[in-house]
Amino acid sequence: MGNRYLLGLDIGSSSVKASLVDADSGKRAATAFFPDREAEIIAVKAGWAEQEPQSWWRYAKLSMAKVMADAGAKADEIKAIGISYQMHGLVCVDRNLDAVRPSIIWCDSRAVPYGERAFGAIGHERCLAHLLNSPGNFTAAKLAWVKENEREAVFDRIYKVMLPGDYIAMRLSGEATTTVSGLSEGMFWDFKENSMAGFLLDYYGFDRSLLSDIVPTFGLQGRVSAAAAAETGLKAGTPITYRAGDQPNNALSLNVFNPGEIASTAGTSGVVYGVLGEVNYDRKSRVNTFAHVNHGEGGQTRLGVLLCINGTGILNAWVRRNVMPAGTGYADMNRMAAEIPIGSEGVCIIPFGNGAERVLENRETGCSVSGLNFNKHSRAHIVRAAQEGIVFSFCYGMEIMRQMGMDISRIHAGHANMFLSPLFRSALASTSGAVIELYDTDGSIGAARGAGIGAGIYKDHDEAFATLEKLEVVEPDTAHRDEYVQAYGRWKEALERML
Repeated sequence: MGNRYLLGLDIGSSSVKASLVDADSGKRAATAFFPDREAEIIAVKAGWAEQEPQSWWRYAKLSMAKVMADAGAKADEIKAIGISYQMHGLVCVDRNLDAVRPSIIWCDSRAVPYGERAFGAIGHERCLAHLLNSPGNFTAAKLAWVKENEREAVFDRIYKVMLPGDYIAMRLSGEATTTVSGLSEGMFWDFKENSMAGFLLDYYGFDRSLLSDIVPTFGLQGRVSAAAAAETGLKAGTPITYRAGDQPNNALSLNVFNPGEIASTAGTSGVVYGVLGEVNYDRKSRVNTFAHVNHGEGGQTRLGVLLCINGTGILNAWVRRNVMPAGTGYADMNRMAAEIPIGSEGVCIIPFGNGAERVLENRETGCSVSGLNFNKHSRAHIVRAAQEGIVFSFCYGMEIMRQMGMDISRIHAGHANMFLSPLFRSALASTSGAVIELYDTDGSIGAARGAGIGAGIYKDHDEAFATLEKLEVVEPDTAHRDEYVQAYGRWKEALERML
């Protein structure tokens, strides 16, 4: 028997990454990404962010060609394709399936007023009960902006609207399709009626035909067309069997499928993504709720509750640049911080200095430092207080998730960014009371494993992730738990004073 590979694509805003995973061993065979510098984001006006969908396709083709060459993989050895993608973007195509304008991507804020007006006009209770979120700055609101501002030039030419992952699946298969998970992240899905959100479409004046046919998150979503095969070197007929937004897919990559399990990242910004086993929402809309990758399987409810903290690793980077001597590395900072007692001897840092925070009901508070004593405290106290402040911001958001009924007992994370810091890991485990498991994986590898589930190569996610490499387990420090909880209490008091 020859090799069997699974191909995963991760369509990000900075690059497009491809990975080949050996379906039998579960090991990564090759990984590549393009471009080698961050992809261009077009900002015509302040607050705008756009990208050309055709550029994602170009980078995807380059990445696929490289991983196939590096692994020595033949086209007929690729048994299934999975796609992960940047969430909430708007792609509009005409009847020829050509993009009629650049994609309005996730970090573009022009549609905020359109979402806020819909929230007020339709009613907070109805939106939250049916959409589980405010219409916010999501895909539907972005389309409303296009309708009002580009009616003749763009809106009247639209055949289908889609998310970035839907666009790449379309370029591979020649067919426009979407998923329930994708519709939910765009605010196009009604959880109460278990159907497209007709009331929101009617409010905005969108015809239902603008939305694509629904395919399963796991399962046959289409096959590589002859035209795409000629462009990519893939074999015509290769099935596309998995598709999900980057945060649900990151959770899948970390084997997070069940209620109480959490996936977390802590780069420039931080994400805590937890699985909820019942339909619920935050009445203040401080977290977002979408359909998780396995929502609806066997009739079960599986929702992904997404907490995003803008000011996380960016604070640690700021301290390194502006407080530490030139040449200081993060490992040096971690060692320095570890010499300071829990609670930083009264120094408290609120890390929200990277724009408005949804967890604070969209307030923009800025970062603050309190409790500083010039005769007592040093750089090391600042370093420790920064890491503790990031941890405490995560725990603050987790309190909201617990109020929604989530039992947070285990946090899965990649061994990267802030999770490289032993102090950060221990502080998060000890303050939250959750066990942290660190894994070696990424989004494109997760998408490949997801494709294996969707193609039936793996009977379930347990088999798909049996070879996922667990690097470390961090247990809460029970001997010092009280000290962390007290320090967190002081941090919350400082935050409340600021608010």
